[in-house]
Parts: sequence; C-alpha cells; structure tokens
Amino acid sequence: MPGYLLTTASQVACSHQGKATAGGVAARVKVGGSPAVFLSPPWTIAGCPFPPPNAGNGPCVTGTFTTGTVRVTSMTQPLAIQAAPGQCVPTGVPLVVSQTQVRVRAT
Repeated sequence: MPGYLLTTASQVACSHQGKATAGGVAARVKVGGSPAVFLSPPWTIAGCPFPPPNAGNGPCVTGTFTTGTVRVTSMTQPLAIQAAPGQCVPTGVPLVVSQTQVRVRAT
C-alpha cells in the first residue's frame, strides 16, 4: 500500500485529539528538512482527554502503525507511511494523520 512518508513534522493524533510524537527517528532520511520516522517504535500520545478507567478505558498513551514501507527502508528498517492503519493503546482507537509532507511517496 503506497503512502506519503511520515516525518517528525507530520501531525499525528489519537481519535480523541491527543497529540502523538514519533518514537523512532530515521536521522539519515530527511524529507523537506525533517527526519523520516521508523515504523517499529510506538508513538507517545500526550493530552488525550478520554476519561480514565472508572468512566472509560483511556486516556490513549501510545500508538503504533501496523504496516509501513517495504521497498524503501532506512538502516534495514521500514518507515511509517500515512496510508497505513494505526491503533492507540489502551483504547484501540485509530491514529489519525492530519498533515504530512506530500513530496515523497513510498511502498
């Protein structure tokens, strides 16, 4: 599945609008001056307003993208792409990419 590479400048959030920060940065690959992001380390989510366990099962703490690049890698590791599905823990809601670069598309 092709998609635009995610970078540290990409805006990613949980479905509740908690801001996600990339866990692993591919410093050797830059797009528009921002480093690309590895697929494997989880994203850290801050500011999720979903209620704690007594009223819900939140807030979102981490999130991961389930698939990434196959043909384009950095240091033999796949990179995160916008088109891939992502999931937050412990709520199970999707990660949402609202903005990313549109110059480099990979599969």
